[in-house]
Amino acid sequence: MIDPSHPPPVSDSSDGSGDAAASCVPPSQIVVLRQRADFLKAAQARRAGTAGFLLQARPRAEGEAGPDTTRIGYTCSKKIGNAVTRNRAKRRLRAVAREVMPRLARPGWDYVLVGRPEHTVSRDFSALVQDLQQALTRVHSGDTDRRPRPPRPRK
Repeated sequence: MIDPSHPPPVSDSSDGSGDAAASCVPPSQIVVLRQRADFLKAAQARRAGTAGFLLQARPRAEGEAGPDTTRIGYTCSKKIGNAVTRNRAKRRLRAVAREVMPRLARPGWDYVLVGRPEHTVSRDFSALVQDLQQALTRVHSGDTDRRPRPPRPRK
C-alpha cells in the first residue's frame, strides 16, 4: 500500500514549459530555516492560505544570506495535535516542498509552511501539492491574502 505521506522520488524531468528551467532552483541550493528571527520576518511578509496549510513568503534584502539560495521553514503548533501528529504534519510539508519547490521557488526568497489543524495531516497528498503550487503562484504574482503588516510594538 502506498503511504501518501511518503511520495515517490521526483525525477529531474521538465514539465515541458520553456521558462520552468529559468526559475528552477537546484535542490542543493534550498536551505532549511533554523533561526526564530527568520521565521518572524517571513510572518510579516506575503501570505497565501490554502486548505492544507498557510504559506508565508518574503524576498530577502540585499546582503541577507545567499542571494542564489532559497530558504524554507516548517512549523506546526500544538493546535495540530500531539507530538506524533505534529511531526507527521511536518514530514508531509517537507515532502510537498521537495516535490514543488525545485520547480517553482525563487532564489533569494524565504518561505515558511505553517500546518493547519486536522487538514495538513488528513488532506490528500496530491491536493497538498496543488495547494503549494497555487500558493507559490499567488505569492509571486502579488495576489496574497493580506498585505504586509507592520511589526507589533513590543511591550
